[in-house]
Amino acid sequence: MKLTRITGMAVGLSLLMAGVQAKISLPSVFTDHMVLQQKSDVPVWGWGVANATIKVVGSWAPKDTATTVVRPDGTWEAALKTAGAGGPYTVSVLGDGSRELKDVMLGEVWLCSGQSNMEWTPMSNIDNRDEEISAANYPNIRFFHIPKRGAKTLQNNCEASWAACTPDVMKNTSAVAYFFGRDLQKELNVPIGLIVSSWGGTPAEVWTPEELVMNNPQICDVMPDKTYPWWPVEPGVLYNQMINPVVPYALAGAIWYQGESNRDHASSYGVLLKTMIEGWRKNFKKDFPFYLVQIAPHTYNSNDNGAALVREHQEWVSRTVPGTGMVAISDCVADVTNIHPTDKQNVGLRLANMALGKTYGQLASGYESPVFSKMTIDKNKAVISFLHADAGLMCKGKQLTGFMIAGEDGVFEPGKAQIKDNTVVVTSPRVKKPVAVHYCFDDATIGNLFGKEGLPVAPFRTDRNWDNE
Repeated sequence: MKLTRITGMAVGLSLLMAGVQAKISLPSVFTDHMVLQQKSDVPVWGWGVANATIKVVGSWAPKDTATTVVRPDGTWEAALKTAGAGGPYTVSVLGDGSRELKDVMLGEVWLCSGQSNMEWTPMSNIDNRDEEISAANYPNIRFFHIPKRGAKTLQNNCEASWAACTPDVMKNTSAVAYFFGRDLQKELNVPIGLIVSSWGGTPAEVWTPEELVMNNPQICDVMPDKTYPWWPVEPGVLYNQMINPVVPYALAGAIWYQGESNRDHASSYGVLLKTMIEGWRKNFKKDFPFYLVQIAPHTYNSNDNGAALVREHQEWVSRTVPGTGMVAISDCVADVTNIHPTDKQNVGLRLANMALGKTYGQLASGYESPVFSKMTIDKNKAVISFLHADAGLMCKGKQLTGFMIAGEDGVFEPGKAQIKDNTVVVTSPRVKKPVAVHYCFDDATIGNLFGKEGLPVAPFRTDRNWDNE
């Protein structure tokens, strides 16, 4: 497999030389126009002359100087206390030499990662492309867009810089990240920093530290033996080059849109994603919120129902891993033959609402899709109950679609479904004793069952087995 990468030795040598010449050197995530997490002790790190004293000063509070000493290996790290949202400020790094970073904002910083549906830029024919691009003047939204490269070893820097959101900047970065940040910024009225790190076609293994993949038989024993010349598939290679260079930058949280490339080994996806989240949180030294997008309906023509299983594992993660959440987007799909839904606005909006509800406490409800809770049997009827459906359910159409029901023979038949209070009752004249119900549990079926607050019910099967996760 060919990887476009900067080797650890090359980066280390270049930074060492920079340190010798300028005395103080900083990784690229610390540049003009950056956003630092507000009301935090944010890590600031870099390189310098061994045993030298380093001071880091933010102009919002010059007396709160962070002081540290350069380690024998030339590295240093300090914790700088930040104030509430605002700016622009300067950050000065003083020692045997100095650096001053200008136009620094204090606000909320989010990591935005995944594969192509996160990578997709507004130029990729999203809905209302030209209008959205021309309106993208948000100087208090800043992007740090990490280039697509992999590395076989951990890297400590990347070739990127912070940039304020203009039409030219916005059109060349993640559309989902932009709409997420735009909606957050409008509601919170604080600067938003978006670290974008995504690569189309990549499985979750490449975003997970290699040792966490290879030391877990549930993950490594089921990985397919595949190589591609156009994207990396080796465990850890994108974590090394596209995540580790910004570790441990202070984050408010992360959003994640990925899963399509794991459908051919879906059985391990839940534990893999859980492992990745835990690994990121450990290395960033914070149990930050992690909100994911459930993959959309698409005509994969699969033989193993892999896409439906990935969606199920995504829901499992959102239910079992603390501080996580999932947004369902089946209604954002206009063409199931296109793996890239063009409605990226609602994806970003739902992620923003999830953050506004679960992280910032500004929404009391309406930010979580209804999900399956339990099934009870009443003679020949299967009665389905849901979580997050307190406001009620509704059908967008004349009759509910997407339901299948099976009896003791295990043969699934199309089900007639009706809403009754906050439940759905499913029957079929061919099924006298129901044992299982499926809803949109396949590659591409788009249902029409919604919560009354406007979000689609997530696909499900009542005969799932999560006890083995």
